[in-house]
Amino acid sequence: MHMTRRMVWLALLATVVVGAAGCLPYTYKGALLDPPQPLDDFALPTATGGTFRLSDYRGRVVLLYFGYTFCPDICPTTLYQVSRAMEKLGDDAQQVTMAMVTVDPERDTPEHLARYVAGYHETFLGLRTTDLDALDAVLAQFGAFYEIAPHEEGDTSYAVSHTAALFLIDQKGQWREVFAFGTPAEDLAADIRRILNEP
Repeated sequence: MHMTRRMVWLALLATVVVGAAGCLPYTYKGALLDPPQPLDDFALPTATGGTFRLSDYRGRVVLLYFGYTFCPDICPTTLYQVSRAMEKLGDDAQQVTMAMVTVDPERDTPEHLARYVAGYHETFLGLRTTDLDALDAVLAQFGAFYEIAPHEEGDTSYAVSHTAALFLIDQKGQWREVFAFGTPAEDLAADIRRILNEP
């Protein structure tokens, strides 16, 4: 009888502990901006001939990344993790747009950029402009940068230094979160789903 009562109390205690854990606040894996940062609307050409305008994506989560297709490691790793995150999101991935803005429009032709991003996920967008003032204006909103290494004319083996972070824009068009390079797909998916399911 004593053992039975003790087992009942232990079961009740376990239920309380589990219930309390379920009430703990969610911990974001990326760096959350509080309050969210409003963004000026911007438009950039897509690699497939269209136009990406930020205001057209209200109601969706937008992941924005500044990189280039000749990047040896950082860009491929980031796009791979985002592609895996899209798989983990399942049906929720239909509410997410991933766009990579090239910071190397000289080598990243529209055709090459389109093939590159589609190789990671068929829905990924490549954005490219040769208007460097327009590119710099978008970068400035996120405090992002790039620098092309000095090179001789005709040299196509140069490197480009660039911000390695991934930026999340929420359904209201606000800059909401920053993911550091190396954030795993599981963490990306968890944070994206959390923001998608906010009231």
